[in-house]
Amino acid sequence: MRTLLLKLEPIIWLLFGQGILIGTMLLTGWILVIGILIPMGLVDASALNYVRAHEIATASLLGFIPIGQLVLAALLVLPLWKGAHHVRSLLIDFGGGERDGIVGSALYLIALVGSVMGIAAVVGL
Repeated sequence: MRTLLLKLEPIIWLLFGQGILIGTMLLTGWILVIGILIPMGLVDASALNYVRAHEIATASLLGFIPIGQLVLAALLVLPLWKGAHHVRSLLIDFGGGERDGIVGSALYLIALVGSVMGIAAVVGL
């Protein structure tokens, strides 16, 4: 199992890196708006009603590229891979290197299942 993880390492690092990018840039802005600016009254809460959020999520670029769904899928999927990789690295740092094959596989399987569920939810919009 460990050899399979080593072969998939470049793909896992790609997803991990993009998860950091999404988590740092987009989710930080979302937390700022939802957690600070709306409660302070600096942003109107009606700007995030269901109809408007659905329009943004189903927006398309040039009429056929579902840009809203792609961004929403990235916001759901990529942080899962980032979290799985962080937990795996934490396990290795605390001396769990001998169980890395099993635990790493389980963590990435959880991220994969969550990714498929997230993509299915976004496609169903």
